[in-house]
Amino acid sequence: MSATITIRMDEKLKKQSERVFKDMGLNMTVAFTIFAKAVVRLGKIPFEISSDPFYSEANQARLRKAIADLNTGKGKVHELAEVASA
Repeated sequence: MSATITIRMDEKLKKQSERVFKDMGLNMTVAFTIFAKAVVRLGKIPFEISSDPFYSEANQARLRKAIADLNTGKGKVHELAEVASA
């Protein structure tokens, strides 16, 4: 017996994923089934998930303030640092 699952994701991500899965000889269903079996077998997500400090509430508040400052003409102009090429 099988069940149907509906997943929403960005269209670009879906197409990119499908290309990678196709290169592996898989389709989206098989790839997600492999993922689900690994979750069940391990009892956890089979890879590390960590937060990105960019999305922290403190950083988002700082960005909102900077945007508000820019919108009211109080923004600061900073010189761009030159990046040394490797």
